Amino acid sequence: MKNLRRLMMENLKINKKRSCRREFSKKGRWKFIIRHINFIILPLLILAMWIIVAKIEVFSPVILPSIDMVLESFKVQITSGQLFKDMGISLLRVVEGYLIAAFLGITLGVFMGMIKKVNNFFTLTFGAIRQIPMLAWIPLIILWAGIGEASKIIVITLAAFFPILLNTINGIKRTDKNLIEVGNMYNLSKWKLFTKIYLPSSLPSIFVGLKLGLGISWMAVVGAEIIASSSGIGYRMNDARSLMQPEVVFVGMITIAILGVLMDQVLTILSKKITPWEKNKQ
Repeated sequence: MKNLRRLMMENLKINKKRSCRREFSKKGRWKFIIRHINFIILPLLILAMWIIVAKIEVFSPVILPSIDMVLESFKVQITSGQLFKDMGISLLRVVEGYLIAAFLGITLGVFMGMIKKVNNFFTLTFGAIRQIPMLAWIPLIILWAGIGEASKIIVITLAAFFPILLNTINGIKRTDKNLIEVGNMYNLSKWKLFTKIYLPSSLPSIFVGLKLGLGISWMAVVGAEIIASSSGIGYRMNDARSLMQPEVVFVGMITIAILGVLMDQVLTILSKKITPWEKNKQ
């Protein structure tokens, strides 16, 4: 009898655990669904508004083309290979300029954050340069570097540099002073202080700067291609504007948005892999 009771009790416990797991999995499933629905609600609303406004012709098709016109333009550009060509040219420019900006911004940011003399040396000059709008630099950069690839890459580098620099400095300066004191107590070298204390602490802030820099890189490449280029997405959009082809402009804008989101997601995944401790804080 005792063995039978024990078996019954164990079965009850097992059944309770199973029911709890089922309940938890159901709740988890609903949370997953709700979270992903939240992501797509606003885009779907914008899409619905676009369809309605274009259907009732609130604006002329020259101002706001219908979705059908934009999809047709996508089809034509993909079939001809023009979209992939423009996309490849602009993407290469962004990647080149962005990588240079990331290297310079993180390197200088680390030195400026860790060494006060270096920070004092650069702060005033960088602060003044940062106030000058990006578009104001483009004519001067074209005079210096011509209208070739170099000028576009310089524009992108300059645009993406400051967000990365400032966030790196901010991350370094926000490092816990107690950890730095512990490192000094153990007579850690500057390099070990950086790799063991400063870098892990500043990585989340650096990734924020990298994300901001990436978004600005796309703005910069379009601006540079509109002003002085014969290729790329920005050039295609400007050419379409002069030919009164708003659907081509929309194709360019949507392409940039898709590429930007994909690149941002890559940075997000990389950030989560490199800074797993940040997940526990959220």
